[in-house]
Amino acid sequence: MDGSKDTSKDFIKLKPEKLSVDEVSDLVLSPYCGAVSLFIGTTRNNFEGKKVIHLEYEAYTSMAENEIKKICRDIRQKWSSVKHIAVYHRLGVVPITEASVIIAVSSPHRAESLEAVMYCINTLKASVPIWKKEIYEDEYSWKENKECFWANSEK
Repeated sequence: MDGSKDTSKDFIKLKPEKLSVDEVSDLVLSPYCGAVSLFIGTTRNNFEGKKVIHLEYEAYTSMAENEIKKICRDIRQKWSSVKHIAVYHRLGVVPITEASVIIAVSSPHRAESLEAVMYCINTLKASVPIWKKEIYEDEYSWKENKECFWANSEK
């Protein structure tokens, strides 16, 4: 089957509203693909013995979108069979158990989409200007991603 009739697309969205796994996974469906791989990052209720009330995310939106576009280009260079990529990230308050980020990738076979999803979340955490604040019962903490290149630079 010729895949040219189903043009590859990237779907990138940063938004304050609740994210939908169905919406994001539906974006990447293709009759040419036998695999859709997903990553869903959710808010957990604890961190190092502290009770987490919710998370709050802020972003430099235009720069974040540009960095995510670069990640999509990198994925397409590394895994040429990848068809569609969707990266949705929530901004603002994210309650316990709700999704902060959903990544979906389709490809003809599972290996490429699984590898691409892992690469996407790891690279997003390392390079995209999105900041997370954990709100606890009686305090809060801005969190650095261990992967983030600017967090590890000498000051």
